[in-house]
Amino acid sequence: MEILRSISELNQLRGPLFLAIGVFDGVHRGHQAVISTSARHAHSAEGTSVVVTFDPHPAKVLRPRNAPHLLTATQHKIALIRALGVSHLLIIEFNREFAATSPEDFVQRLVTHSKPLREICVGHEWSFGKDRRGNLDLLKKLGAHFDFNVVGIPPVMVHGAVVSSTAIRQAVEAGSLAKAAEMLGREYTILGAVTRGDQLGKKIGFPTANLSAHSEQFPPNGVYLAEAWFEGVLYHGVVNLGYRPTVTASKSQRLLEIHLLDFERDIYGEDLEVRFVRYLRPERKFDSVEALAQQIDVDVRQARELCAA
Repeated sequence: MEILRSISELNQLRGPLFLAIGVFDGVHRGHQAVISTSARHAHSAEGTSVVVTFDPHPAKVLRPRNAPHLLTATQHKIALIRALGVSHLLIIEFNREFAATSPEDFVQRLVTHSKPLREICVGHEWSFGKDRRGNLDLLKKLGAHFDFNVVGIPPVMVHGAVVSSTAIRQAVEAGSLAKAAEMLGREYTILGAVTRGDQLGKKIGFPTANLSAHSEQFPPNGVYLAEAWFEGVLYHGVVNLGYRPTVTASKSQRLLEIHLLDFERDIYGEDLEVRFVRYLRPERKFDSVEALAQQIDVDVRQARELCAA
């Protein structure tokens, strides 16, 4: 997959261009419908399909204090879009300057640098441009003016509910991972870099990898049986998600630690993708580190039994 970093790079691609545009946080079933429709239309017209997205999430710039947790950080989103078979991805840097761009000017830039622009495909509620003034109706008017087609994908429904990033975040936060998976069209996972911690796990016989997530949405605190992918290989492990009350009094940061079963490699700085398979128990404070180690031993044995079953 070729990744473009500026709108001007569109002029390097063979036209006509078919653009699927959106934030695509989660790359869920609704997003997949937008991307696949655009790709299908491009194929039929012997054109080039391009997925267009933004980094960071616009809410991180426009309302940083109230921005939602992410379902997929940018690197994770790129991997998921690549897995859909997309050949070209344009990632536009979303900053204050770009946020001030009018919807008309944004579309004008896309038209100018496409040779030519044949179609824009978006979700039915997509908004864009300064003050989010752009919407599907305005996009259709601009399409008529600049001579390109506009396709608005209707909402995708699962069990009578509209699939949305917000609904998926709520499901994950509530621990309804099966519901989240139905809307995503895949299991919910978190992709993060392994960082060095205080080495407590190693000292008590259960070395852990601390995952530095990028403000992704976590499920409820607790201990989970988990799966983790490293360099394309699947491993099982035990995740502790929470504040580690036995060893710290602070609740300033939730930590995701995973003990990988039968794994001894040093992977600091590497990416690890984690899936929460089964909730084992709530996080709790133990009277001592020794008592904590004994409970972790129980957790690991339970995880191995579940894996064997």
